[in-house]
Amino acid sequence: MSNIQINIDDRFPAEKALKKFKRLCDAYGIVKEYRARQEYRKPSVKMKEKLENAEKRRHKTTTRGRHSTKY
Repeated sequence: MSNIQINIDDRFPAEKALKKFKRLCDAYGIVKEYRARQEYRKPSVKMKEKLENAEKRRHKTTTRGRHSTKY
């Protein structure tokens, strides 16, 4: 894991520093990894969910294409 540091001075607004920190956390994938580590899922369950999500995406793209060609 990497350390995230934000150097700010007195003139730098706290809201901007917080936004910058959140952006860096997203860029490094810290939030995603934290959520993944909250609970253990068996590899078979992960694979099943992955296949279900792929099927949903596939279905979504095929149905979206059909509706747009009618007009």
